Amino acid sequence: MHKFDINYCNNCGNEIRQEIPEGDQKLRDVCTQCGAIHYQNPKIITGCLVEHNDKILLCKRSIEPQSGKWTLPAGFMENSETTMQGAARETMEEANASITNINLYAVYDIPHISQVYMMYRAQLKSEEFSPGIESLEVALFERKNIPWELLAFSVIKEILIKYYEDLDKGSFSLHTGIITAEMKQHLSKRPDGF
Repeated sequence: MHKFDINYCNNCGNEIRQEIPEGDQKLRDVCTQCGAIHYQNPKIITGCLVEHNDKILLCKRSIEPQSGKWTLPAGFMENSETTMQGAARETMEEANASITNINLYAVYDIPHISQVYMMYRAQLKSEEFSPGIESLEVALFERKNIPWELLAFSVIKEILIKYYEDLDKGSFSLHTGIITAEMKQHLSKRPDGF
């Protein structure tokens, strides 16, 4: 079912209604007066898996959703920035951490919530970091201490699993995939071997 995110046209201020525009196949938000089509597209989340001395940097969220749970520093991409710039910005905003050697590591589609995650691997420049405004705590975790049951998002758990599998193999590759609503239950458990 289609959900209205806007009620009034951004162009002229008149009411919006749902209809299928000519030449389209989907319900869209269309202005009743000027006919402007207001497309709603997926959101891009960008962030970093930050490494330092065989540890991973995690942030404990201070905001919803999933306040009080741990995640990799990540957030919505801003206009006029690249995904890499967004990943570095989010790492600074959430962990007050400077990073280097940034490389694309994982791209995951999450169609049931209309999001695409683009996550980078990076190195921490120094052990200087602290909670940003969206974080309660920030810490470096060894593999054996990752708080698997307290991770905020299933996609983050999947990325960490792939990271440790790559680490064990001794080579890293770009990971892509789809996280479905059904996979969330499977990914909510602590992974075998961790």
